[in-house]
Amino acid sequence: MDRFADPAELVRLLGDWTGRSGPRYQRLAAAISDLVAESTLPRGTRLPAERGLAGALAVSRATVVAAYDRLREQGVLSSRRGSGTTVSPHTTARVRPDGRVRGGRSGPMLDLLVDRPGQTISLAQAIEPAVPELAAALRELVEADLPALLADGGYHPRGLPALREAIATHLTGLGLPSTAAEIVVTTGAHQAIALVAGLYLDRGATVLVESPGWPGSVDILRAGGATVVGVPIDEDGLRPDLLAAAAARHRPDLLYLMPTFHNPTGVLTSAGRRARITELARAHGFAVLEDNAYVTAGHGDPLPPPVAAFAHPSVEVLSVGSLAKPVWAGLRIGWVRGPRGIIDRLARAKVLADMGSPLLDQALAARLLPRLPEIAQVRAVILRQRLRHLSGLVRTRLPEWRWREPRAGSALWIALPGVDAAVFAQVALRHGVEVVPGAAMDPDGGHDHYIRLPFTFPEPVLDELVDRLERAWTELRRHGPADGGTRPVV
Repeated sequence: MDRFADPAELVRLLGDWTGRSGPRYQRLAAAISDLVAESTLPRGTRLPAERGLAGALAVSRATVVAAYDRLREQGVLSSRRGSGTTVSPHTTARVRPDGRVRGGRSGPMLDLLVDRPGQTISLAQAIEPAVPELAAALRELVEADLPALLADGGYHPRGLPALREAIATHLTGLGLPSTAAEIVVTTGAHQAIALVAGLYLDRGATVLVESPGWPGSVDILRAGGATVVGVPIDEDGLRPDLLAAAAARHRPDLLYLMPTFHNPTGVLTSAGRRARITELARAHGFAVLEDNAYVTAGHGDPLPPPVAAFAHPSVEVLSVGSLAKPVWAGLRIGWVRGPRGIIDRLARAKVLADMGSPLLDQALAARLLPRLPEIAQVRAVILRQRLRHLSGLVRTRLPEWRWREPRAGSALWIALPGVDAAVFAQVALRHGVEVVPGAAMDPDGGHDHYIRLPFTFPEPVLDELVDRLERAWTELRRHGPADGGTRPVV
């Protein structure tokens, strides 16, 4: 029960605790009490020492002391000399699974989808409204396709045939010749990754991932008990020398990567690297799962073909895509493209999962896919304008911050000089910004001086965002860091 004795683990669960009402110690006490009530902190869980938690939250030690005292008075916590502070064994909460992946890092980010902050600007998701073409396609579907769709039985576990054909045509245009038989439609890329993980990974398996990377995907891979090992990237993508070393040492079952406008760095893996990755997959006998969620989002130049296009026929490469980024996150349509035998097995897993994705959504996606190049081009212009705007603001207002300008993608990957991003995140919360510390995007907890700063917001929101970040940065720098850490911010 010592998992949450690490202050960083507890801080990740507390989320936007400062957004509550009342004195700060009462807000902290209420947030911890809620975690106990829902059994996220089960009976007997040991909590961090007061000084350590105060440093992680960037508050005074007195704030934590007062919060713990209040919870002891309420019977939520108990303390015993030599044993520290623990959740009381007499709490009325039942011990039950909290739904979080043990060792995972995406929980607090995904929780924001359920408990959205009020006036807080959240940097947890880089999302945009639907493109205008979506409404036009929906009207066309109702007028031309609806009678036939309603007469259909409604079950297409592999996907609506017209949509699978459209996806195959789309992938062929990207340089990956494909047929409908090589594709299964999923309810978003999230489900696609989960289905592939279920096929290749179980307890004791090993999966290699890029470091840093997107924690939501990494937690899916970790959920079944697999060991996740990070491999560093550089400006050309996954480093093949380090991939070869990791493959030799860990004998992985699967490699997961985002080769096109990687999240969070925006890196585009070069064609040479893509070919080398498939060579290493063949030499070491692991499968490759490429997540191309950003392949049509925000680029103008020709792109290298997907990794699968470089692979020897003996290498199993699964290519995932979706319409969430280029069209709308609310259109939950994704897909997996792969060898026919593997696709057959994924289709059977899909039947068990949900019997098939929603038919009307699939029909709408089938109408939109042929228009995707034009949709992406328009969105690319908007994103480049917002990238220039945000970059200019940060250079002027926060000149100490450093980053490599991405070609596309959705965010800046910013290094904070001499500051733990988790501590800065606590200060930023008090100024109305939900910051994602870089350690949450590293399977090993590294990159702790980085934050992900999306540029998908409209320019007025970007202006307000930088205003708040500048105030938070000024406050933090005024009070620390010192003596190897950050002095409390009262």
